[in-house]
Amino acid sequence: MPFPSDETIVATAGDLVAEMQGLFGKHPGFRPAHAKGTLLSGSFKPTPEAAALSIAPHFNNASTPILVRFSNSTGIPNIPDTDHHAEPRGIAVRFTLGDRVHTDIISHSTPFFPVRTGAEFLEFFKAIKASPDGAPAPTPVQKFVMSHPSALAFVKAPKPSPTSFAKEPYFSVTAFKLIDKAGKETYIRYQFVPELGVETLSDEDLAAKGANYLQDEIKERAVSTPFSFKLLAQVAEEGDTVDDATVHWSESRKLVHLGTLTVNAVVPDGEKESKYIIFDPIPRVAGVEPSADPLLEMRAAVYLLSGRQRRAAP
Repeated sequence: MPFPSDETIVATAGDLVAEMQGLFGKHPGFRPAHAKGTLLSGSFKPTPEAAALSIAPHFNNASTPILVRFSNSTGIPNIPDTDHHAEPRGIAVRFTLGDRVHTDIISHSTPFFPVRTGAEFLEFFKAIKASPDGAPAPTPVQKFVMSHPSALAFVKAPKPSPTSFAKEPYFSVTAFKLIDKAGKETYIRYQFVPELGVETLSDEDLAAKGANYLQDEIKERAVSTPFSFKLLAQVAEEGDTVDDATVHWSESRKLVHLGTLTVNAVVPDGEKESKYIIFDPIPRVAGVEPSADPLLEMRAAVYLLSGRQRRAAP
């Protein structure tokens, strides 16, 4: 995973990591965002439609081993699963294509992103940090949200807590290009749809749950009964914006079933493996390319920088 050559991106990524650690606390060995998580494993089986859209190996092989990490939001490793600040939840999937050869998809449970660029994301975190409980209104974060409609939409979007990570949908908010055998490019956004259906908790039922109810449940489920997600591609039409994660495509856009992910095991020594693994928002495999969305390079830089910090921690 190469480090970006753009010095501005690198500097902003470093500032973002520092701001998140200032907001959530420094926790050596843990991610500055989505720190609390569970690493599982399984396999991915593609559909013929996936092979028609892309020459990528995981869309053409009969089956591909996968690692799947489900996580809570924030950089707090012990945040209760019942805390509403743990939303949106995350899923990161690694398709293992060979020795040190892989590609990843990173998504979260809200089909929104609050800002378009890394610089705006940094401004957002600074505003949050400058708005502690009890601060006089309008607080810096209130001012930011009111001046950024996409941030307001993200904050106001419903974020109910799921009964299980296996019963939550996940969305990649950035666009990617799938490339077929003839070189045709198709812009898409990924969606993970749980085959068990979507199931959420009322606030009353959530209050009765334990602090680790999601983490414990998903481990038990993986061991006892394999569960699956459909990987879908929402296909852009001509004229759709493909370089801005805050702009959403119409729900009328075509959905293509790319394959099924089946999760059936807990990764041994998963905490140690989670400390080491650095998921990459940028696909680095033939047949899938990034769009021009500026968040991709920024997120990759943040993940790589924080990953190096994790690996260096005692």
